[in-house]
Amino acid sequence: MPQLFLNERSCETTADPERVNRAMTEMVKAVLAVAKEDRAGTRLFSREPVNALQLAQGHAIGKWIGTPGTRDLWLRLLRMQTKWPHREAFPEGETYSDVEYRHDGDTVDGLGAAHLTGGLAVSLPIEPRWDADRLTLVREELLDDEDGGSALTEVEVKHAARPEHVDTHLPWIRRGADAGRQEALEGLRTGTALWDLRSDLFPLLQFTPLAEQHFAELPEVWVRPAGERLGELQDAVSDWDPDRQPISPQWRSHVRPEFEGRRRLCWFPDTDGESRLFDWHCDFLPKPGRMHFRLLHEERTLRIAYVGRKLGV
Repeated sequence: MPQLFLNERSCETTADPERVNRAMTEMVKAVLAVAKEDRAGTRLFSREPVNALQLAQGHAIGKWIGTPGTRDLWLRLLRMQTKWPHREAFPEGETYSDVEYRHDGDTVDGLGAAHLTGGLAVSLPIEPRWDADRLTLVREELLDDEDGGSALTEVEVKHAARPEHVDTHLPWIRRGADAGRQEALEGLRTGTALWDLRSDLFPLLQFTPLAEQHFAELPEVWVRPAGERLGELQDAVSDWDPDRQPISPQWRSHVRPEFEGRRRLCWFPDTDGESRLFDWHCDFLPKPGRMHFRLLHEERTLRIAYVGRKLGV
């Protein structure tokens, strides 16, 4: 569950409007790159509501929203779960009032909250000091002893201000997404419940309209194994570059096209109502569980038409 924390200090500079707007676009793209890996688990915490942010001195967020090409980014950001202030991410009853974080001598509450919670800090890359995938902070913590002193330590916090910064954190983000996905799958008992979570758990995968019926008919014993297989397909397409891998992604399990003699069984109505061949497939236990889909090279994903008992059996 990636918890993102906006670095309020990166919104306190003075810069020309065009530069501020470019920086905001880069940061929002970075936030959405994280959400792409874990849509269900990603939260963005800020000092104030997102729609009330000041991106720089005298530059409200509305000025960015009104620039060409930002409407889709803004709507996608609004669909994320956003919370404020930063302390909403802290454990109940905890204030961390005995800890302070500084960067270049400035107090940085957002960066500190990211470090305290093991999250990821995000900044507008207006100043060069925020244009990095990690930041070093000075942490001062009051000591609980008779002297009443404090201890200073240098700490590092994960950070992103551009989409390319997110690339360095992908293994960490994906580990968290996998753990969150497994936790969600643990409690599922019906295929309908799995279907209802498809957009949150498997945001890169597509499904035909009639696939919902197949999910609804899944026996309980197949629900979690089918979900785990969907997770592997999600991970495979997330790394897929059809220019380098023109045939298929690098699969995480045994995936292959159907034999020639069985392809007649693999025709299903597509999203536009046309019947198409969905001959790529994978198995899931207990046998004979099977899932059928077709690759969409131009969209760098796949579309699932069937899940259930092996066709023809």
